[in-house]
Amino acid sequence: MSHATGTRHSPASVPTSTRRTDTQLLSVYLNDHLAGATAGTDRARYLARSCRGTDLGPTLEAIAGEIAKDRRGLTDLMHRLHIPARRYKVCAGWAAEKLGRLKANGRLVRRSPLSTVIELEMLRVGVTGKIACWEALRQLAETDERLDPDVLDDLLSRGHRQLHTLEELHREQAASTFRTAEPHGQGAQS
Repeated sequence: MSHATGTRHSPASVPTSTRRTDTQLLSVYLNDHLAGATAGTDRARYLARSCRGTDLGPTLEAIAGEIAKDRRGLTDLMHRLHIPARRYKVCAGWAAEKLGRLKANGRLVRRSPLSTVIELEMLRVGVTGKIACWEALRQLAETDERLDPDVLDDLLSRGHRQLHTLEELHREQAASTFRTAEPHGQGAQS
């Protein structure tokens, strides 16, 4: 509210130089993303281990390493912003990832090829969310000197590369998983 006139200013009408970061809301937001990053890091490592020895293995190992590095980047940013990590949210992210492994995907004893398709989809969703977080922080970096725009640009660039790679892997895996050999002696039906 303006002291002289008693009128309220919308956030958009307040000069950029006088806007302050709402640390309470940012804390909730970043801790939610930290929970997701925890689940995503564990999921990426699990998928990379599950695909070791396959054509997907080396690419997934690299992506899992990058996702873990991005999680550390998030905790570094939170530290710079003086936002503590909420342990209960981190634990919730960890537990959610573990529970997500219980889905059988059509097989009870051994890993189903469908598992890889679904896990790639889950990683794509996670990376998309991470990119949205980096975009929000990049915008905030315009007015908050605690955030380095160059660091956020690097995180954004890496996130977009990860998403592109995961989309390609998903297309290939879905095609090979759902493609079946045509039964002998049967042609395509019109």
